[in-house]
Amino acid sequence: MSANHPPALSLGVDFGTTNTVVALAAPGEAARLVRFPAPEREVTAFRSALSFYAPPEAPAERTVEAGPWAIEAYAEDPLETRFIQSFKTFAAQSSFTETQILNRRYAFEDLLAAFLFKLRDHGGADLADLPKRVVVGRPVTFAGAAPDEHLALSRYEAAFARLGFSEILYVYEPVGAAFFFARQLKEDATVLVGDFGGGTSDFSIIRFTRAGGAFRAEPLGRSGVGVAGDAFDYRIIDHLVSPALGKGSSYRSFGKVLPIPNRYYSAFARWDQLALLRASRDMREIRKLAREAVEPEKIERLIEILDDNHGYRLYRAVSDLKETLSSEPSAVFRFEAGGVSLVREVARTEFEDWIAPELALIEGAVDEALATAGLGPEGIDRIFLTGGSSLVPAVRAVFARRFPAEKIETGAELESIASGLALMGEEPDLARWGQRARIA
Repeated sequence: MSANHPPALSLGVDFGTTNTVVALAAPGEAARLVRFPAPEREVTAFRSALSFYAPPEAPAERTVEAGPWAIEAYAEDPLETRFIQSFKTFAAQSSFTETQILNRRYAFEDLLAAFLFKLRDHGGADLADLPKRVVVGRPVTFAGAAPDEHLALSRYEAAFARLGFSEILYVYEPVGAAFFFARQLKEDATVLVGDFGGGTSDFSIIRFTRAGGAFRAEPLGRSGVGVAGDAFDYRIIDHLVSPALGKGSSYRSFGKVLPIPNRYYSAFARWDQLALLRASRDMREIRKLAREAVEPEKIERLIEILDDNHGYRLYRAVSDLKETLSSEPSAVFRFEAGGVSLVREVARTEFEDWIAPELALIEGAVDEALATAGLGPEGIDRIFLTGGSSLVPAVRAVFARRFPAEKIETGAELESIASGLALMGEEPDLARWGQRARIA
């Protein structure tokens, strides 16, 4: 450790699908968030995004950036910059082995390591001299179909080890949030924490007690489901954007009129897949479809968005719609990029109908957490909801239907997990909370 940090400083990392937050805690002190001097303003939420740039005239001069700096690089030259977001979604997917970016191959651990090195560099003095131990948040259930959590954790471990960590402990993200929330408890309580990120919705039930001045926590139940904010985004794109880009339309082949394959739009509507679609074999098929489509102008819009790398602008338009619908009964969706202009008013009730399948999965996961704890709703004293999607009224309604309003609290949407993980680093028996640790 450097002279500025006491030896016992604890480091917590909340690597999220949308944002990554890092916290530090010294014994007997509150956790503090690492601040990053981003181009527009100082931030604590470091966007979980990467950009890769190599000028055509000098392809060997490759520049890799992360977080707000990746967004800035993309904004300056979107045509030549590969911009990747939501790549955490690949972590537990065995089908994702590697991707090629600017003639180099990157496995998941390569992407994560590149991201972590840049996060460390931009953290300045706070992260200049890292401790050997790190507490890392992990979902209860990783995103994706048939997620392999052992694969995900091995990939995490490979990436974090490259930064020199010799002890890497993984803790469920809602447990980290629970430790943060428990600091404000004045009496013993059984707490249900719901963490709604970009890729997963996770729940933990923990009994907190104080005896003889000591703070104790007993895990009672947990559950998780691989849907959250990004799945809501998928529904918005699928209903608002994809139909204008050819979804549901047809093409002519050997005298027959056939439906355009939905698989292109399934990939297009997912942030983790969008960056890869542009460089995939599917692009050749999409270009061919533009010549054979019954409505070629729609396919040409799709090609323009992919060729001109408008994915981040689309992300901003979708995020703005969700944010407004969280406080207003209706909002205008506006996506304008190049020759593509899509503007439409959306009612909150319409959006809630779109995300009904995801809401049902979230409800099921809440009930599963209660069942694993052997509790009914009356056995929960406090509910703490955190993460960006906890602000969606339909998500809050899942809890309002089960618990009295006075028991439900929200807040610290971006800081609770990282701060809790850093505080957990001070626990004398930390191993009982971790799912996997490695000591070199």
